[in-house]
Amino acid sequence: MATGIIYLIPTTLGGETTNDITPEAVRAQVIELRYFIVESVKSARRYLRKLDRTFPIDDCRFFELNKKTDAGAIYSYIKPAKEGENIGVLSEAGCPGVADPGAAVVRLAHEENIRVQPFVGPSSILLALMGSGFSGQNFAFHGYLPKDRKDRIREMKNFEGDTRRNGATHLFMDTPFRNMNVLDDLLNELSDNTMLCIASNITLPTESIKTMSIKDWRENAYDLSKKPAIFAIGKVQ
Repeated sequence: MATGIIYLIPTTLGGETTNDITPEAVRAQVIELRYFIVESVKSARRYLRKLDRTFPIDDCRFFELNKKTDAGAIYSYIKPAKEGENIGVLSEAGCPGVADPGAAVVRLAHEENIRVQPFVGPSSILLALMGSGFSGQNFAFHGYLPKDRKDRIREMKNFEGDTRRNGATHLFMDTPFRNMNVLDDLLNELSDNTMLCIASNITLPTESIKTMSIKDWRENAYDLSKKPAIFAIGKVQ
């Protein structure tokens, strides 16, 4: 029996429509699936109904994957693929497997010789990089910075130093309720001429992607407390 395929399905970054985000070919494939590994069942159901209002939610089986999921449970999640069924992997927002627990499914799929197919869709990390004007040849995404302020500042200064030495771009993020703490540290601890990009509400009508020096940001900072954001320290090309 041929194994199924595990599809990695990007979701929206918070918008209410999928029309400008999800290619039609991706939508057509996704609405044929009936097995899903998801970060949040509620969010997954909502997304699937956005793709197709008549999507048969009740005919589907959802396996929830998050930080609390036991590693051993993932073997049972991919069992349908070993039996010939296709499975979709959905993250809470953006691309599965990128700063996301879906990477554990992909790793296991490779070990079990199950084909993995990533779909086209929005990545806040790449969209922020594209819009920053910073180097796309030498960059790193660091995920969430440390909660401890001293450790967070140390990381920021390391990024700043590497950018000066090597021209590298360093991207990172935090939860919206800590965004202003991150921004305050950036503006108070980094040098005036260090370049910072802040990309918030990416793909939404209120999207903002701006690159300025730390000195200029001190005069133009805005409230990020309720906005998903990506920060980037880099060198303008």
